[in-house]
Amino acid sequence: MAKQPMLKFVTVGRDMPEKREPDTRNKDFDEIYAEYARVKAEEQASRCSQCGVPYCQSHCPLHNNIPDWLRMTATGRLEEAYAISQATNTFPEICGRICPQDRLCEGNCVIEGSGHGTVTIGAVEKYITDTAWEKGWVKPITPAVEREQSVAIIGAGPGGLAAADVLRREGVQVTVYDRYDRGGGLLTYGIPGFKLEKDVVMRRIKQLELSGVEFVLNCNVGEDISFDAIRGKHDAVMIATGVYKTRDLQGPGAGSDGIVRAIDYLTASNRVNFGDTVEEFENGELNAKGKKVVVIGGGDTAMDCVRTAIRQGATSVKCLYRRDRANMPGSQREVQNAEEEGVEFVWLAAPKGFAGDPVTGVMVQKMRLGAPDASGRQSPEVIDGADYVEEADIVIKALGFEPEDIPTLWNTPELEVTRWGTIKAAFTTGATSLDGVFAVGDIVRGASLVVWAIKDGRDSAEAILTYLDGARAVAAE
Repeated sequence: MAKQPMLKFVTVGRDMPEKREPDTRNKDFDEIYAEYARVKAEEQASRCSQCGVPYCQSHCPLHNNIPDWLRMTATGRLEEAYAISQATNTFPEICGRICPQDRLCEGNCVIEGSGHGTVTIGAVEKYITDTAWEKGWVKPITPAVEREQSVAIIGAGPGGLAAADVLRREGVQVTVYDRYDRGGGLLTYGIPGFKLEKDVVMRRIKQLELSGVEFVLNCNVGEDISFDAIRGKHDAVMIATGVYKTRDLQGPGAGSDGIVRAIDYLTASNRVNFGDTVEEFENGELNAKGKKVVVIGGGDTAMDCVRTAIRQGATSVKCLYRRDRANMPGSQREVQNAEEEGVEFVWLAAPKGFAGDPVTGVMVQKMRLGAPDASGRQSPEVIDGADYVEEADIVIKALGFEPEDIPTLWNTPELEVTRWGTIKAAFTTGATSLDGVFAVGDIVRGASLVVWAIKDGRDSAEAILTYLDGARAVAAE
């Protein structure tokens, strides 16, 4: 009888890739986790129970066929594992690095419920695709048949890039327009290198370029080219701009110098790590070196900011969040990493105002959690008389992002938006109020996860193919 290659969770413990020591990793922007060796990846993949109803798969937005590629990995069939992984996920090596697996696939792993510790799905996913790149299994896209029809994608973030991949595989001519000088969107400029090294993103951009995708960079739609002109040049348009407008702080002194937006701060840091010269970094405006840093917010962007500030050489880094640890929206894994690296979290604390201009401190209100609301979440309440001042040389706003006013910026009032300012688009297809115009990702959902943007881009690309087929059939009549 053949030896059972799976279900080894009873005898083999959960083992994540080794993390570099905090006092070493907090001085550079390299990824903090080492790679699995082949034997370790096979061992960890073999812990999968191959359960009849794989909750890991059903709780993945892309519904990745996780049990099958774990089995392929455990039995040494890595090229097949990569093919299965790539079939549902355009960028598995990126999701393996930055997805909050503790809230998605791993958080719903069946064997964790029995006390054996979840399968390390994200780390194995990363290993599979990194190996595929290393072995040359990842190739440029070569469509069987080229089509004359063309699609414009506005935004080179994960949603737009995922759509470009799907469309090129069907022979569609694809042009991607983006405001930045490099593709990737937040993958490139919003997420720090210690979570996602930039060569991982750049090699996917290069793969798409070699596949025939045209990138028009440094291009602001509404300024450098009109939205109408783009519609006139292409058979269909996808809007995948993301959300970049920062939620503002309120209170006295909120406009003081030294209070900066998270997106500006992270973009400057990433540019410097590319080797670019960034004036705002050079003059200290977006550089934490030698400064007391206060970051306001509790999501993953706030975690990126505090960990970046540590690496830039801040004298102290504190994160203020108005709820407690259990109720923060960011990944608990990221909080742990930040604490290990020297970040101090100040829970149940909210800014009331700011001292000094340039800023010298944050006026903090201490909070407590009140009665649960209808959803069961406890709302923070102010504790009277418990205010104090937290010293700060730089304050980073990481309160989340909102959509820009696209219809006004692009002079397209007929493009319908929701009451939140997001583009109104059909569920699954991304079809908007304009014929042949689709929208995906955060500009539809509001600020969300990269994996959801990838799913939206893939789904909407399929809908665009159906739309193009319909247009071609009409033209042939």
